[in-house]
Formats: sequence, structure tokens, C-alpha cells
Amino acid sequence: MNNVVGHMKLVNGQSIVEAPVLDEVEIAKARRVLIHVQSHDGPVMKLYLWDQAARDFCKKFNSYEGTPTVLLVTTVNTKTLGGTLALTSMSSSRMFMDYDVQPTIDYFSWLGSNPAIAEQVNVEVVTKRETMTIGEIFSYIEQESSKDAFFECTATIDDVVHGSSWYYISCSGCHSKVIKGPTSLICTSKKCGKVNASGVPQYLSKISVYDNSEQAVFVLLGDAGRDLTGKPASELVRSYFEANGNEGVNLEAPVPEALISTIDPEPTTMSSEDNHTTATSGETSENCVDSADGSKRTCDSSELERVKRPKCGN
Repeated sequence: MNNVVGHMKLVNGQSIVEAPVLDEVEIAKARRVLIHVQSHDGPVMKLYLWDQAARDFCKKFNSYEGTPTVLLVTTVNTKTLGGTLALTSMSSSRMFMDYDVQPTIDYFSWLGSNPAIAEQVNVEVVTKRETMTIGEIFSYIEQESSKDAFFECTATIDDVVHGSSWYYISCSGCHSKVIKGPTSLICTSKKCGKVNASGVPQYLSKISVYDNSEQAVFVLLGDAGRDLTGKPASELVRSYFEANGNEGVNLEAPVPEALISTIDPEPTTMSSEDNHTTATSGETSENCVDSADGSKRTCDSSELERVKRPKCGN
């Protein structure tokens, strides 16, 4: 595990030179912050802060009278996503800014002596995503030397996969899966571990998609499902049981019309991070990036399935 110190370029897509103000409510809801950070004159890195780290960053960032520039984050996990070095926070990660500690003070001094580097902000470069077909993504995954990578492709949804649950019951606190205990729901996250957890339905839906090269099954997780259907899974589950007089509340709700209606001849933008795949409608979701703490944000590689018969797209 590593520490990283550098100067911030973008915070959730907003240029640091524009003095962004972060919405604590929205960040708590999204459960993450994406920061583009550069260490000295090295490459720009994507830094993902999750859950408590995201909330702590937001509060600290907004507490400064002026916009902070220098950031030090301890204990981060290193990955390579789409050719860009990416870092993800852990439960033990701590952060410091500008004049908080000696390393940030030293970096701030160096930055003051190299103002040209601090002013270089190319949003198109640091946020660029690599576009690939489904077939190219499969080929990449099958390489023995493949690493985690973030890709974007355009595909058509032609079916919602039936025969398996389209949602799971999550802990309302950490969104990990819960299981039934003798008298209550128990969170399966080692970090959370609530023994009297409140359960909230979250998307875990398989959709069949295709493009000109291949057909595959992608998995919708969490916010990606809400982006596609326009409704959270909890609302769809609640509506089903209310409409049926709460009969069979111990059973699973069937696939809702809101998901079935996403089957559309028009191509839809999909995001795939190597073995971890998610799908969104129109705009890309980055919730597929996993947490080093093991929180349920990704689907396993078995969830990205190759379909034997390729289809011709539009």
C-alpha cells in the first residue's frame, strides 16, 4: 500500500482553478469522490475516495477559506484503469491538505516554485476514456497479462435475463449484502458487521447486450440500474408488494416492467472495467471501480458472459 501526495487538477470533473464547492449531500449519496491528481511533473492519476474517505474529503475541502491545492492521502491501493494510473482509498486512508503536515507543506513550497505545472489543466486528456467493442473487451480479458482497465462501448440491450434475482438486499449503511440471522438481518461486510441491519434492495440485474462484434451479458449494479430505469430498486420492490397486498413478502419480486422496458433497438452506452462490468443509459457510471475494503461495488468476472451467437448491430 502507498501514500500519494500531489496537486489536484479536477474534483468530480470540476477544475480546481474554478474554486469548486462540493455538495456534501450528493457526495454522501454517491459514496465516492473522483480526484485527478498529479505528483510533481509526473502523470495525472485518478484517485477514488470511497464512503467515509469521500465524506471526510468533502468536509475538509469545504472547510478551507480558499480552495486547497495540495493533497496527501495515506494507504491507497494502486491500479491501472484504461492506461491511467488509478488509486483507491481504504478504510485506513487518511488525508491532509496544503499546510496540514510537513509533506504537504514541502509540496506546496515546490508547487509555488513551479507555477506553470499547477496551471496545466487539460480536461479532455485526464478524463478521456478508451472506446472498445464487446469483442475487443473479451479479447482483452482473455489475455494472461491483462490488468484492471476502464473501457466504454456502445451496445444495444435486447433482453433482460430471467431465472436469477434482479436485486439483492443490502445493508443500508454500507450497501454490502445482508443475510438472515435468527432474529434480524446481518451485514456480511467485515468492516461494518451490523447484526441488526436495515435491508435495502439494490440492483444486481443481468441484461443481454450486443454490438456488431459480439453479444454478452452485462450486470447492472446499484446506481447504474437506477440510471437506466429512472427508479431505485427499493421503490420497484416496494411498489410490487404494495400492489399485491404484501402477499409473499418473503419471496422475491419478479423482474419489473421498468427493466423490461429498457429493451430498445437504439444503442446504449455501456461501461466495462476489465472483469468488472456495469451498464448505464446515456452517461457512464464509474461505480464499477472496486474498493480495496471489499465493499460490494463490482460484479465478478463470471458475471460478464460471452454469448455464443454474435448478432449484427445497427
